[in-house]
Amino acid sequence: MPIILPRSPILRRAFSTSPRCFQSSPLDLAYTRHDPPDTDQNNSRPPMIVMHGLFGSQRNNRTFSKVLAKELSRPVYTVDLRNHGASPHNPRHDYTSMSSDVEHFIKNQAQISTSKPVLIGHSMGAKVAMTCVLRSPSSYSGVVSLDNAPVDAALKSDFGNYVRAMQEIESHDPPLTRQSDADKILEKYESNLGIRQFLLTNLMKSPKDKKKLVWRVPLNILAKSLDHMADFPFKDPDQARFKGPTLVIRGGESRYVADETLPAFGSFFPRFELVDIPGAGHWVVSEAFEETTRAVVDWTRRVIDQDG
Repeated sequence: MPIILPRSPILRRAFSTSPRCFQSSPLDLAYTRHDPPDTDQNNSRPPMIVMHGLFGSQRNNRTFSKVLAKELSRPVYTVDLRNHGASPHNPRHDYTSMSSDVEHFIKNQAQISTSKPVLIGHSMGAKVAMTCVLRSPSSYSGVVSLDNAPVDAALKSDFGNYVRAMQEIESHDPPLTRQSDADKILEKYESNLGIRQFLLTNLMKSPKDKKKLVWRVPLNILAKSLDHMADFPFKDPDQARFKGPTLVIRGGESRYVADETLPAFGSFFPRFELVDIPGAGHWVVSEAFEETTRAVVDWTRRVIDQDG
């Protein structure tokens, strides 16, 4: 049975700040396909697409996706969302544009375009996944939200601190040449070593100067887009509703899916199921890998595969 724990209230935003400027065509996303050992025997099972959170990339979900592919006997795709990883950069960074990119990706993958994939997203990626299924409910077999809710809600101040730390590293004079020096700066803003290591995956050698470290992500774009990451594009469940299977996994110590957001899930996703991971925070996959993976596997076998 799902465990529902008390939650502290979160701040709601009264309006959407998604920009109307910078309209552009969908971007071609970088991706990796993880196949199960018995690929040829299970082509009828809906594939999965896994999406990372802010400042993440597909590499964060590599092990998670490999396990899902093996356990569930279906291909699992990990993607880099726009302005992250190896995907293109663009001044527009909101959930509408990111969901358009994912739809474009699905359309151009022969193995996915003829099926109804399951979308799995963490944090920012969770809102992208939920946006996609609300935009085109009949195109998906299910959706999994890892620690985020379909509401306008202020981001934790941590992300603003991360941006400031990364900007300090970027503007350091002389330019930094060692990750250990960058980590010392990050430590002033974030004491958790795991989160610092996660952020440092975005640091790379400059193509122009191999001794100099630069950020892979466009900090200027993402810094300006933090408010947009707090939004959710859909406000009225009477205008958009996904009646397919929905799994919501939240960390027991996280504040991103407060109890007061559960009615929103019920309105937009009437078939949602809630699973709490006691002791885990916002980074549920890395903090509680086995519990999170097992919850997704069990739900898929019991709900998605039975529906199919």
